[in-house]
Amino acid sequence: MFVVIGWVLVIGSVIGSFMGVGGHLAALVQPFELLCIFGAAIGAFVVSNPPATLKKTLKSIPAAFKGGGYSKEKYVQLIALLYELLQKARKEGMMALEADVEAPEKSPTFMKYEHVLNDHHLLEFIVDYLRMMSSGNVNALEMQDLMDEELETHHAEASVASGAIQKMADGLPAFGIVAAVMGVVHTMGSVGAAPAVLGEMIAGALVGTFLGILLAYGFFGPLADLLAAKGHAESKPFQCVKSVLLASMNGYAPAIAVEFGRKVLLTADRPSFKELDEAVRATKSPKSA
Repeated sequence: MFVVIGWVLVIGSVIGSFMGVGGHLAALVQPFELLCIFGAAIGAFVVSNPPATLKKTLKSIPAAFKGGGYSKEKYVQLIALLYELLQKARKEGMMALEADVEAPEKSPTFMKYEHVLNDHHLLEFIVDYLRMMSSGNVNALEMQDLMDEELETHHAEASVASGAIQKMADGLPAFGIVAAVMGVVHTMGSVGAAPAVLGEMIAGALVGTFLGILLAYGFFGPLADLLAAKGHAESKPFQCVKSVLLASMNGYAPAIAVEFGRKVLLTADRPSFKELDEAVRATKSPKSA
């Protein structure tokens, strides 16, 4: 929604200022300039990216127009799930989590947190490392190195689409110049025409440069930045899980381990100590409370 609003503001500001000084809107309508710029940019985009990147980029673009992501409420529930699992492991041993880890979709604990079950990658991340913790053959430092490697891979994959679109945005001004040069060449080939005709042809050529710069910095560049920001935000739940599990492996009680996870969250999404404490207390049975 905000993407559309931003684009409308870009178009409205640029076109409005042009018409405000007496410009004629028809002069900006240059379909063949657009064909030259977009065709060349898309061709270069296809050449410079493997098929997997092309598919991932096309798949990620609709996500830019959607909200969603992890809210504060979802982070509270994620940390509450981790607390409940670690508390169970502390009381009954890590082997008590075997059933939860092997079939999380059937686990009464996991079933209380649908948004985690629906997030396939995050769920896999949680159960994989709980399974390794239950084996007892990996220490905290080795686990941290492995988690860092996986998160680095996740970040690289998440940045593929934004990087590809950013490269396309970087090339658009150059393709705009190509369109403008071709327009000038066409104008020079018609040098014997009337001055009014030549002026119209030169104006059309200059529109190519205008369109290339506008598309790069008003549309595709900001879209790449938005996808990069979304990719960074998507890594936060994984970092939260990592911090909580490593704190537990280092000997901290579940109530303290979840604080490590809370502290790595961005300020806008980070629940307060009181909010997290209330969620943790809600996981306890009346008997244990």
